[in-house]
This record gives sequence, C-alpha cells and structure tokens, in this order.
Amino acid sequence: MKFIDEAKIDIQAGNGGNGCVSFRREKFVPKGGPDGGDGGNGGSVYLIGKKGLGTLYDLKVQPHYKAGRGAHGKGKKMIGKKGKDVYIHVPLGVVLINGDRILGEILTHDQILLAAKGGKGGRGNYHFLTFTNQSPRYSEEGKEGEKKTLKIILKLISDIGLVGLPNSGKSTLLNAITNAQPKIGDYPFTTLNPNLGVLKDDFKNIVIADMPGIIKGAHNGKGLGLQFLRHIERTNVIVLVIDISVSHPLDQYKCLLNEFKKYSDALLNKPRIVVFNKIDLLDTIPDYNLPEKIFYISALKGTNIEQLINSLCK
Repeated sequence: MKFIDEAKIDIQAGNGGNGCVSFRREKFVPKGGPDGGDGGNGGSVYLIGKKGLGTLYDLKVQPHYKAGRGAHGKGKKMIGKKGKDVYIHVPLGVVLINGDRILGEILTHDQILLAAKGGKGGRGNYHFLTFTNQSPRYSEEGKEGEKKTLKIILKLISDIGLVGLPNSGKSTLLNAITNAQPKIGDYPFTTLNPNLGVLKDDFKNIVIADMPGIIKGAHNGKGLGLQFLRHIERTNVIVLVIDISVSHPLDQYKCLLNEFKKYSDALLNKPRIVVFNKIDLLDTIPDYNLPEKIFYISALKGTNIEQLINSLCK
C-alpha cells in the first residue's frame, strides 16, 4: 500500500429528525392532548486510532464521509431513531486541522475523537403544551449536523529516528539492529518513505524509524523536505547517521543541524546520538570531538553494532 502522510477529507454529520405534530385519538378520550414525539439526533462522525495502520492511503482514496440522519418523531410521544454514527480509522500520530484550528491529535490505540457532531432532533408538539395553548400545532425542525473539511497530517510516532543525508546507510543500519527489511540500493533517496523497525530487548520494544534522506534546503521543502522533518518531530531520540567515507564528513553533520535549526528549535534541542557509518571503507578512523555521544560503525559488516544497540536500549 502506498505511503500517504497527508490527506484532506469532507465529513458531514447527520441532521436531526423533525419533531412530530400529533394528538391523541383514542376511544373514550374525547379531548386527547398533544403527543407528538421528538426527532432523533443525527449521527456524528468520529475518528478512531488504529495501531496497525501506517498510512492515510484509504482516506486519499475515499475522502467523503456522511453520517445518518435522525428519524422524525411520531405520535404517542415516540422518539425518532438516532442517525448512524460513522467511525473513520486512522493511524496513530495524526493531527486534525479544520481551517486554521487544530481539532486534536490521535496518539493511542482506540482513542476516539469527535470530528463532526450530529444535529439535535427537534421537539415534538407535546413540549409546547401550556395552560393557554392546549392544542399546539407546531413542533421543532431538527438541527443541521456539522460539515467540515479536515486536513489530516500523519506524524510518525517512534522512539528513535535515524536521520542522515541520502546514501548515509540508514536503511542498512535499520536492517542491522531491528527486524525490518527495508529496500536498499546504492543511489540517492533510497528511502522515499519512512521505514519502521522494532528493536527488542528483555524489557521493552523500541520503535526505530528510518527517515527519508535530507538535503540542504529541506526546511523549505526541497527534496523530501517538510515530509522528512515532520516525522522527526515525534521521535524521542535522533540518531544522526554520517557517511565517514566521504571527504568532509562533518559537513554532513553541520548540514543536518542547520536544517533542524531553520525548521524548529524543538527539533534542534532533541537528544541526539552521532553514528559515523562505513568505517569498513577506511584504513584509519579519525577521532571527532562533538558534544553528542559518538559511535563508529559499519552497518554493512556489523562492526560495533552491539555497542550501539546496548546504548539505544538504555
């Protein structure tokens, strides 16, 4: 299934049913009073988080959702049936936006968020009985349900995000430390979509995301740009993967931090680890002095992978 991390949907809650105008017509009750029932409430539209989903593809294919209308009231004070609610399944980590307003986020499995409320059913004529009006011949119409156009943005939830320039070896590293099997090739932008893997130890499962490769100007949307930066926002720890075999490896380090800074201070201030990858391509390994914890590894050969795993599990 194609990875989609942004979608726009139109939702419409159901209208409430109309109240009924009715009077008792029973044998031996010559002056029966009003007994028109209330209309049923319209159905609402809810979004519900589902752990197994990882894309907004279904919402892209089906962007229109409409809840059921409430039934009209009937005589004998019978209330109309409530309209059918609609539940839209979404991945964990979505942000819901209506115009300029954020409606909320869905972060946990089976979390439910009311997106559009159904209209209230109208009151039947028996509600309007008064001392001076013994035979009210009017009732209320049902209220309209809410209509909205929602922008839904998926921000992946992961414990650790692998971040680096194209061809830095992130996918190979993910494969080396988790049970993921990402597609790997020797060309830029091997990872066009985030890949997720799970690092398991005796006490917990750690979700690791291999983020799409970044390039200079990503904060302005260049390359995979904003899509890449968006998903890093929800990682707890960032692992910078640097190709140590190139002429000036620290240029990659500076480029990544510069893009973080221009996109968001919060991103820049997240905890980080620096991994210098592809040491198998060097005869001598330089010793860099950086403020972050540093690992020198070969994801392809498995060199020093255990030390990195032990650190990630702490």
